[in-house]
Order: sequence, then structure tokens, then C-alpha cells
Amino acid sequence: MIGVFAAISAAVAVAAGAFGAHGAAGPQEAEWLRTGGLYQLIHAVAAIAIMGTARGPAIMLLVGAALFAATLYAMALGGPRWLGAVTPIGGTLLIIGWLWAGWLYWRG
Repeated sequence: MIGVFAAISAAVAVAAGAFGAHGAAGPQEAEWLRTGGLYQLIHAVAAIAIMGTARGPAIMLLVGAALFAATLYAMALGGPRWLGAVTPIGGTLLIIGWLWAGWLYWRG
């Protein structure tokens, strides 16, 4: 199931990047879409790469990327700016996911 969610996440990231390049309302909105898409795509691929050996961290990366990107996408599409205060929660989950994966790999 992680692979399915990761593939959908990657597809959403590509769509967000394309919309940012061709349909965003302005430069700030385009940047939010580009940043969200980049982070979401990188972490979808990372989750696929580690899901066989680090299932928990893979899920953490996907949840963190989804929260991080979704708040940026929402603001880019006209959502309230206070969502920007939620974005770092997604980033924190990404950091936790990476550290958790590193810890699991270090332990062997």
C-alpha cells in the first residue's frame, strides 16, 4: 500500500509543478507549488526506495510530505495564509522520518 500511496503522491507532485509553471496566479503561488511539488516528489521516491526495509520511516516521509505540500498547495490556490504555520509540522515529520530511517539502518 505504501507503494500505491507513493506513486499517487509522485503524480500529484508532478501535476502541482506543472500547474505552478503554467497556471499559477502569481510568482509567490508558483513558488509554493514548485516547492511543494519538489518536496513531495523527492519523498515519494525515497519512500519507494526504503519501503521494503524501513516501513515506518517510509510512511513518515509520505505523511510529512503530504502535509508539507498540501499546505503550500492550498495557499497557492487561495487558501488562508495561516496554513503556512502548519507547513513546518510536515517538515518536522520529514526530518523525523529521515532520522528514523538512519537509525534503523545504523542498527542493521
